[in-house]
Amino acid sequence: MSDQNPTPSQNDPLPKVWDENARIGDMLKGKRGLVVGVANGDSIAFGCAAKLRAFGADIALTYLNDKAKPHVEPLARQIDADVLLPLDVMQPGQMQAVFDHLKAHWGTLDFVIHSIAFAPKNDLHGRIVDCSQAGFLQAMQVSCHSFIEMAHLAEPMMNPGGALITMSYYGADKVVRNYNMMGPVKSALESSVRYMAHELGERDIRVFAVSPGPLRTRAASGIGHFDELIDMAVSRSPGRRLVDIAEVGRVVAFLVGGGATGMTGDVIYVDAGLHNVA
Repeated sequence: MSDQNPTPSQNDPLPKVWDENARIGDMLKGKRGLVVGVANGDSIAFGCAAKLRAFGADIALTYLNDKAKPHVEPLARQIDADVLLPLDVMQPGQMQAVFDHLKAHWGTLDFVIHSIAFAPKNDLHGRIVDCSQAGFLQAMQVSCHSFIEMAHLAEPMMNPGGALITMSYYGADKVVRNYNMMGPVKSALESSVRYMAHELGERDIRVFAVSPGPLRTRAASGIGHFDELIDMAVSRSPGRRLVDIAEVGRVVAFLVGGGATGMTGDVIYVDAGLHNVA
């Protein structure tokens, strides 16, 4: 479950999530933020970055490594991202370097979008009771603790009213077949959101988890029998459909903007109502 190794051809057309609305307003004009997790044009992180930029925000993007850079760089150009930096959260010092660069470049931040998750395939596809300690700790480090670390580094730079947002999934709250060890990991992430919202509230920093339904992203493709999960979501959701990354991005833009100042610590579902169906 990872966007670690994007695979689209370099000749593939750029996605239309940005082109469909170019500039749709200045609701976020003057706001600046970091979006982590873009691997290709299907990434939830790119849907968020494109919509935030469309509403006027200045965007910094990261890419995992040299192999990923050719896939992310055209997307950064497409949305006119202000900054593009390498970030592998498993590499000591890289996250600190990103925030040091942003402090020198911008001075302050208004939002951080954390959209990364990883679990070793052998552990993810097996039972929780059989997963290795190393695999579980790696999944927690990338998928949960990295968000906590980003919040720690972002806090001194955050403007009042700022927002820290991560991505979760319904499997954090209910048992979802084949989601396996990522369920406890995402549950820890959602609990961290609530505690961080409590701790950072006095600084007027808001914290959220956004929980999309299953999407055909590269990260999700690592889940066993993923097509079955997709079919289940379509058949059970009230709208009989999946959401797309642009819909997730619009919700994130709302949370970053002034309309959500009275909200914090929440898990926001963007799954066409799937989580409401027994």
